[in-house]
Amino acid sequence: MKAVGILIIEGNANLRSLLGWHLQQSGYEVSQASHLHAAKILFEQHQPNLIVLDSDLPDGNGVEFCRWLHQQGQSLILMLSAKITELDIVTGLKAGADDYLRKPFGMQEFLARIEALSRRDRLMSAPVSLEYGELRIDLVQRSVCLQKHQIDLTPQEFSLLYVLTQANGEALSRSELLRRAWPNAIDNPRTIDTHILSLRKKIEIDPRQPSMIQTIRNVGYRFNPELLRNSHMQMNGSKVLPTAHNS
Repeated sequence: MKAVGILIIEGNANLRSLLGWHLQQSGYEVSQASHLHAAKILFEQHQPNLIVLDSDLPDGNGVEFCRWLHQQGQSLILMLSAKITELDIVTGLKAGADDYLRKPFGMQEFLARIEALSRRDRLMSAPVSLEYGELRIDLVQRSVCLQKHQIDLTPQEFSLLYVLTQANGEALSRSELLRRAWPNAIDNPRTIDTHILSLRKKIEIDPRQPSMIQTIRNVGYRFNPELLRNSHMQMNGSKVLPTAHNS
């Protein structure tokens, strides 16, 4: 059986190394990051089963990053924090943490928490892919296929598409998409427009008249699953064309 993969995101180098050593001695596959930029790269490369996440990091807010990780729907999260009030704990858990461990803590308690989360990971039967008609989103490989044609998306485009599909056809505002799909806080909602435009160029039949990702006036954007579920689709060269779609 493949070893459980764990990503440690901790700004304190001594603590990070100590946790990594004990986890490796316990048979886990461990990768480590000291800041959010490296953490995101390692997350995308290794797709870890568990993430040990410090709530306070040198280059960003660990709670916000926790919220982004939770939206990816792939890893269980153990949050470490020196913040010990009830409000701090509730905030961390609501952001998506599966467990919350206050600093300082004992190594035996830490390993016991990891073992408990590992059991949960083995029992979870989360889907490895999402399918909407001819559109298939592979959550393990973080890849997208349309009519069996691979679509080359950037990691951020993939996250944005995933968040849109998880809204079940509901329109999401730009600020909500930024909160759910971006790992770091961004104040410019027009960032969404830029990424939507790029995403449409890659998955829409006619990006000038989009039907998969629809603009909802005065609200934001929505993913239109009905188009892909209800339309009979046929190939036309390298493009995928539905015989009928909503206008």
